[in-house]
Amino acid sequence: MKEIITELISAEAIEKRVEEIAADITEYYKGEELTTICVLKGAVMFMVDLVKHIDLPVKFDFMDVSSYGNATESSGNIRINKDLENSIEGQNVLIVEDIIDSGGTLFQLLKYLGSKKPKSLKICTLFDKPERRKYDIDVTWRGFEIPDEFIVGYGLDYAQKYRNLPYIGALKFEK
Repeated sequence: MKEIITELISAEAIEKRVEEIAADITEYYKGEELTTICVLKGAVMFMVDLVKHIDLPVKFDFMDVSSYGNATESSGNIRINKDLENSIEGQNVLIVEDIIDSGGTLFQLLKYLGSKKPKSLKICTLFDKPERRKYDIDVTWRGFEIPDEFIVGYGLDYAQKYRNLPYIGALKFEK
C-alpha cells in the first residue's frame, strides 16, 4: 500500500493560529500563573509553540494516557502510562491536546485531573473533529475544526511516522 499525504493546513496557518490562541490564553489568565499539561506524544509540538507565545509565568508537565491498549476502539477507561510529576492543587491548569475526536480519553482525563483539586481546569486543542464526539466536553480553545479524515504532521503520526511534517496532511492509502 502506498501512503499519500495531501496538505490540509499549511505550516504558516498553524503558526498564525497558535499565536492567536496564545494571545487569548494570555488575556484570559492575565496576571496569573498557568500550568500546562501536554498529552503525549502528539501535542508536544503544539505545546512548545504555544507556550513560547504565552506572556505569563508558565509551568508545564506531561502525561501519557491511553484508552485503546492494543485495540482499535477505546475501552472507555484510561491507562496512565506517565503521570504528572508535580501537584496541580490550587493551580490554573490547561490541558494541551493535539486532536479531539470521540472525546472518551479526554473525558476520563478531566475526571482524573479534576480530582487533584486544581483552581481551574481548561482544554486547548489544536484540532477538533466535533462530528465524531461521543462525550460532552467543554473545549475552551480550539485551533481548527477539521473533517473526519486521518491526519498527520505537526506532531500527529501514523505508525510513528510523519510527526515531523511542519503542516497537517490527510493520509490516504493507494494500492
